Amino acid sequence: MSAAQPYRGRLAPSPTGYLHLGHARTFWAAQERARANGGTLVLRNEDLDSTRYQMEFVTTMLEDLRWFGFEWQEGPDVGGAFGPYNQSERMAFYRATLEQLRAGGFIYPCTCSRKDIQAAVRAPHAEDDDEPVYPGTCRDKLLPTLNSQPSTRFSWRFRVPDGETVAFTDGSCGEQRFVAGQDFGDFIVWRRDDVPAYQLVCVADDAAMQITEVVRGADLLKSTARQILLYRALGLTPPKFFHCDLMRDEAGVRLAKRHDALSLRALKAQGTTPASLRHSWR
Repeated sequence: MSAAQPYRGRLAPSPTGYLHLGHARTFWAAQERARANGGTLVLRNEDLDSTRYQMEFVTTMLEDLRWFGFEWQEGPDVGGAFGPYNQSERMAFYRATLEQLRAGGFIYPCTCSRKDIQAAVRAPHAEDDDEPVYPGTCRDKLLPTLNSQPSTRFSWRFRVPDGETVAFTDGSCGEQRFVAGQDFGDFIVWRRDDVPAYQLVCVADDAAMQITEVVRGADLLKSTARQILLYRALGLTPPKFFHCDLMRDEAGVRLAKRHDALSLRALKAQGTTPASLRHSWR
């Protein structure tokens, strides 16, 4: 990161349930790294999954983040130069990104794997990111004439360079290497129900908002390899990455929004203080 490119970090929660302690710990790492670098922290509301998103969770998300001690300089509630900060308001931008990939020959229409397509809008996690490598069933289909509009009859997959090693140095986890076509296959960038997938919107937004370091959970390490390929296809320079260890419950299960007892809202109701929770991480 050069002196001409000041640090910009981000928080990117989804309003699909109450934020839990695991979110808070990862987000706190993002905020601390932004502060340590004298940078800007951006809040982005990832509200694209209409099947799981609820308006009430947007309000509680902002309230719980503020209660815990988060302070962002740009976001849906405060504005900023790189808005809008609600993903649901950025569809035209995502369509333009899709068209750039289509024009470059990096994607192809796919009628396979409905289950994968339906889940593709959400950030994958380590335990469900071991999907079989896509066999390329639809790779040789001819691209239809779309006039820059994605079809609702099929999804779009990104064609990975089989056999190429995608390597990067993570700020927390160190050297990482994933082989395209072996560790992961062609992946969805746009669903058949006309919704952009997580990998596309994440890259498009982080680039447009000039994020210099992405801080998130270690369950997204493999997604980083996919996203690096998207950055390259779009002619963009990837940010730095810092993947945090995941917080787990007493049984060793990764915390999720189903862990209501460890939601920030429940902890607040119990009278727990954010300072005491942060102290327990040391």
